[in-house]
Amino acid sequence: MRRRPGLVPLRAGLVAGVLALTLGLAACGGAEPGAVEPAGATGPSVAGEPAAAPTDEAAPPAAVGTPASSNRVTFVPDQVVLPGGDAAPVQPATTRDGELAVPENVQHVGWWDGSAEAGDPFGNTVMAGHVDSSTDGLGFFVRLLTLEKGETVTLRGPDGHHLAYTITSVRTIKKDALATGTAAFDQTGDPHLVLITCGGTYHRGEGGYDSNVVVTARPKGLAR
Repeated sequence: MRRRPGLVPLRAGLVAGVLALTLGLAACGGAEPGAVEPAGATGPSVAGEPAAAPTDEAAPPAAVGTPASSNRVTFVPDQVVLPGGDAAPVQPATTRDGELAVPENVQHVGWWDGSAEAGDPFGNTVMAGHVDSSTDGLGFFVRLLTLEKGETVTLRGPDGHHLAYTITSVRTIKKDALATGTAAFDQTGDPHLVLITCGGTYHRGEGGYDSNVVVTARPKGLAR
């Protein structure tokens, strides 16, 4: 019997339509082909450090780069809009005692509050939702199973802010490899949107689905 949605342990993967991930590995998962890629070693640092000073001068202290407010808006998303116009409310998904509480309403989506906000200059904006429930039927994120590369996902927030993303990959990943075998939860590289739900084969009596569907998308432009 499939479990009712609720609090879940922080392990890699989803169990019966509920997200479970390892926060300790979230920001350091190794990248693989088609995964969310962190910034390259030769690219600008996350902290926005200035270039090294000439060798005959003392190096200035490192400075934290802050995007100009006129050029970048960041926001906590309160709605996700999938291709075709289907939309769902987004709620912060907070960790409590080592567990991540995804919204119990299967028509709602959880934004991991340890991840980037929409419009942040680096880090993945991570959302998870139920694919189904034994008591409430199909979840909103069952739609992830039919998404395709090149389609558009939009995040909306307060005051009319919104940011569109282009899907770059749709993959099915074994749940025990989600945190350790991908960079889905990376918070140091270039910004991406990562949507996660259950997938693969459902094994009754063995903890639910054996895989996750992971949709990765890149922002089309600065948030407005």
